[in-house]
Amino acid sequence: MEKLTEKYGLVTAICMVVGTVIGSGVFFKAQNVLIATGGNMPLGIASWVITGLLMIVCTLQFAVMGTKYEKVSGVVDYAEATCGSNYAYYMAWFIVNIYYPGMTSVLAWVSARYFGALMGWEMAGSEVMALSGFFLITAYTINALSPKLAGKIQVSATIIKLVPIVLMAVVGTTVGLMNGTLTHNFTTVVTQAVGGSASSGLFAAIVSTVFAYEGWIVATSINAELKNPKRNLPLALIIGSLIVVAGYILYFVGVAGGATNDVLMSQGTTVAFSNILGPVGGVLLSICVVVSCLGTLNGLTLGVTRGMYAIAVRDEGPAPQLFSQVDPVTNMTSNSSVWGLFICGAWLLYFYGANLSGGWFGLFNFDSSELPIVSIYAMYIPMLIAWMKNEKEMGVFKRFVLPGATMIACAFMVFAAIYAHGITPFLEARKNGSFSFPVLFYLIIFAAIMGVGALLKNAGHKEK
Repeated sequence: MEKLTEKYGLVTAICMVVGTVIGSGVFFKAQNVLIATGGNMPLGIASWVITGLLMIVCTLQFAVMGTKYEKVSGVVDYAEATCGSNYAYYMAWFIVNIYYPGMTSVLAWVSARYFGALMGWEMAGSEVMALSGFFLITAYTINALSPKLAGKIQVSATIIKLVPIVLMAVVGTTVGLMNGTLTHNFTTVVTQAVGGSASSGLFAAIVSTVFAYEGWIVATSINAELKNPKRNLPLALIIGSLIVVAGYILYFVGVAGGATNDVLMSQGTTVAFSNILGPVGGVLLSICVVVSCLGTLNGLTLGVTRGMYAIAVRDEGPAPQLFSQVDPVTNMTSNSSVWGLFICGAWLLYFYGANLSGGWFGLFNFDSSELPIVSIYAMYIPMLIAWMKNEKEMGVFKRFVLPGATMIACAFMVFAAIYAHGITPFLEARKNGSFSFPVLFYLIIFAAIMGVGALLKNAGHKEK
């Protein structure tokens, strides 16, 4: 049987990490952070640093796992090695049918939305939704027909999306220091932080930044196609995460040199580009945001198209002989890709109905791009416990300290998602005399999809 070959190098792997994490969030979460902290710049920087450290801790742990385990699909391999084949199956079923497609479908819409903003289209209008579908199909087509081209696109898009970040970090900081805006922003607090105290404002800011750091685990999906994966994948996770954290912090500082905090809080970070680069700056930012989102979409598609293959190659799930096939010409998991496109299309339809059309699903309306964080980080914890129990040849740091810190980071990520998408909507609904707890209804959908996975786990065996 045809197998996946090693076609990607270290640079592509790094760009997978950077490219799937940095989307539109870096350009717009800065405003949310400033609002949460009341315009307190040092507190805002602290929030980016703290969440960045949580990401780095997680990537360090998975980098250690990457030096030890290698098979076909990174995180699924780690789940199998630590918790067994059954756990690996459910991890794979979750990421291929909920986690990857939930984010991928929304990124297709986000890409179309920001392109539509340049054209003056409504964000949920027919033009934007049609373009969302086109972007999704295009990403699938490129990945299915030419995985090497998809890798090159990932590298190019990552470089392009870093241009405005580096530009604002350097020019914004320089201009801000020269005209005194940066000094003013660092020494002046605009208003009271959310919750009335610095600690509550910091927590609210951290919650805002959590989702801007999500997506790094997708890089492990190309494990079987990496050259020297036991070296390159860990390096990519570490180097990529450091680039992301540095980029976010430097961009946040640079933006503060382009406008005062009260202006940034009310008008967003685009005003900093316009102030420094003129009207062209705003257009440049919008174009870079579109490219940035498309790059993230491509990176996520790289992951989602390989999902069913990771299950089928283990002779599990529905039709393993079908989904484990690798095209002899393109060396791509074509049948697995078809499923990836289908499930992404289904989640795009859900996202439109739940979030853009007034709510088709009643209590079951939730953000399908962010709420799966509740599940993915919770599912890491048993793997970490098993690692601490079984990896007796590891030193104290790698066996206990690092995975222990990673468990704390994972628990916080879960809590942050519940706080932002469950507790906050619940409290707001209570004020209006209604009920809303999206996390609960997401978990019901999660359980239902995982239940279907359980029914289909050995379906391929019955076909033989």
